[in-house]
Amino acid sequence: MLPQFGFAEFLLLAAAALIVVGPKDLPMMMRRLGQFVAKGRAMAREFQSAFDDIAKQAELDELRQEIAELKRNNALTDAQDSLKAVEADINAAVMRGDAPAEDKAAEAPERKAATDMDADGERS
Repeated sequence: MLPQFGFAEFLLLAAAALIVVGPKDLPMMMRRLGQFVAKGRAMAREFQSAFDDIAKQAELDELRQEIAELKRNNALTDAQDSLKAVEADINAAVMRGDAPAEDKAAEAPERKAATDMDADGERS
C-alpha cells in the first residue's frame, strides 16, 4: 500500500528541494521530473494497450474457433450434405441406365398399361 502524503509532507519536501537544489535550478529540475513522469505514464499506457490488444486477439481467436465448430456441427449442413450424396447416387444410377428401386416401382404399372394398348390407343 502506498503511503499517504498530506499538505505538510509536501511542504516539507518542497522546502528540502529548495535548500538542496537551490531556487535558481528548482524550475528546471521540476520540468525534468515532470517529463520523466510523463514518459513513465506513456510507457504504462502503451504496455496496457498491448495487453488489451492481446486479450482482444485471444477473444477473436476463440470466437473464430467457436464459429468453425458450429459450422462443422450444423444439422442443416449435415442434411444438405446427405441430400447431395443421395442426389449424386441418383445421377450416377441414371447415367448408368439403372433407375433406383423407387423409380422402377413407379414405372412398372405405366409400362404394363402402355404395352396393353394397341396401335389405336385402345386397350385390348
